[in-house]
Amino acid sequence: MAATTHTVTNQVPPLVGYDVFAADRALSEAVERHIAPGVLPVALEELGELGRAAGSAQAQEWGARANAYPPVLRTHDRYGHRIDEVEFHPSWHRLLSHAVSAGLTDAWGRPAGHVRRAAGFLVWTQAEAGHGCPLSMTHAAVPALRTDPALAAEWEPLLTSHTYGEGLGVPRRKAGVLFGMGMTEKQGGTDVRSNTTRAEPLSGEGEYLLTGHKWFCSAPMSDGFLVLAQAPGGLTCFLLPRVLPDGTRNVFAIQRLKDKLGNRSNASAEVEFDGTWARRVGEEGRGVRTIIEMVAATRLDCVVGSAALMRQAVAQALHHSAYRGAFGGLLIDKPLMRNVLADLALESEAATVLAMRLASAYDTDTAQERAFLRLAVPAAKYWVTKRCSAVVGEALECLGGNGYVEESGMPRLLREAPLNSIWEGSGNVQALDVLRALQREPQALDAFLREVGHARGADHRLDAAIRGLLTELADLEGIEARARRVVERIALVLQGSLLVRWAPPEVSDAFCASRLGGDWGSAFGTLPHSLDLASVVARARPADA
Repeated sequence: MAATTHTVTNQVPPLVGYDVFAADRALSEAVERHIAPGVLPVALEELGELGRAAGSAQAQEWGARANAYPPVLRTHDRYGHRIDEVEFHPSWHRLLSHAVSAGLTDAWGRPAGHVRRAAGFLVWTQAEAGHGCPLSMTHAAVPALRTDPALAAEWEPLLTSHTYGEGLGVPRRKAGVLFGMGMTEKQGGTDVRSNTTRAEPLSGEGEYLLTGHKWFCSAPMSDGFLVLAQAPGGLTCFLLPRVLPDGTRNVFAIQRLKDKLGNRSNASAEVEFDGTWARRVGEEGRGVRTIIEMVAATRLDCVVGSAALMRQAVAQALHHSAYRGAFGGLLIDKPLMRNVLADLALESEAATVLAMRLASAYDTDTAQERAFLRLAVPAAKYWVTKRCSAVVGEALECLGGNGYVEESGMPRLLREAPLNSIWEGSGNVQALDVLRALQREPQALDAFLREVGHARGADHRLDAAIRGLLTELADLEGIEARARRVVERIALVLQGSLLVRWAPPEVSDAFCASRLGGDWGSAFGTLPHSLDLASVVARARPADA
């Protein structure tokens, strides 16, 4: 009989069996705020189902397995034929199937479609973030394809389908398809105008053969891709299917899968085109303008995805602190830990409220809202994705050594956290894009000021921050070197204005005091002690158990 050496006590139960959507008050309130009453009951029902699925032990196991058994490249079959397929663990397919059936690639035609999809994306990717890449690309391909009505009519029903079509096949014979993207080349990176991939026109209308190399191809197992190549008339956008209409494989040689820091469940590849058939999307020489709407939509998903990572990390930290005892009491009741948790909760709620406001602007789709998005999306993408790594790292520390162990799930969140800041343009790219909007599109600044103006007079620190921002913008001397500083202020003012309008007073007061009023240190847990931090923490708790 084995001797019992000790009894396990003071260990925290796993955070499973809860409704990820309902437990997130900032998100659920945003959905109720931005969706019309006639659509709201249906949206709440679907998000509730998705939230319960995301919080289930089964979905969390799928996420863990999809990362423990990452994709494998199969370049040839047993007979030596080139197949260029990527093999995934069954858990990856289960995650994708559930996401597609929940409408996470369908926003452009449904009532309140962008808010419903963004909320669902924020909820479901908390189970596993890597499969968000093909979901995002597929969703974002729609506006680019709409520049060609014939292509849109052919592909949009498949892109927005609620049926997951696993495996490669002739697109028109599938119930649904996924899309990827190939813009970046090794010599240029973000400077896509330096691309060297060539596109030679064929006799068929809009048909070309592509030759070249893509350094980063997102989601290489997808049914189709939007890619950029140099046509006779200049840089042009193309639709490249993996399987041709006659059932043969298009030339799409996957050279290798990238060995990445995080996002390990998802495949990213280097690919070669050698006489690869493609169809032109938009006009020759207008490739960037054609694909820019896809880029904008994926940038919004970077904001939503980072908000999801923050929320899951903060939920884990709060859950751990509510059960873990130390020094005579629960961690969550200790004043210093409460300060850290409240600080993290503020960052998470501000990211969520901002992400959902941007999604609502897509649904409204007026000239005013489009101008607002032109400035707000790159500013939000810059700031929210930057804050993600800091939030997740501090949340991990709340779990102590337990958080550093793979079984906690926190290391996977931490490895994933920097991705959205790099994807679709790193911080400098976003900051310079904001400067372009400020300099070339005055209506964008007008729309932004009108948005934050809704909260003027409600908090003196917000009012002072708006005045300071206007002073900063009035001085164009050395503006490029100050771009990050300017964009940070834009994002913080916008977040503050939204929280002042819609968050409880204890949340907006703490945000304005720290982020706008300067009563804050250089690390989390340095909020003014006089604030109602207990209420901020209680609001963010993922469960009452």
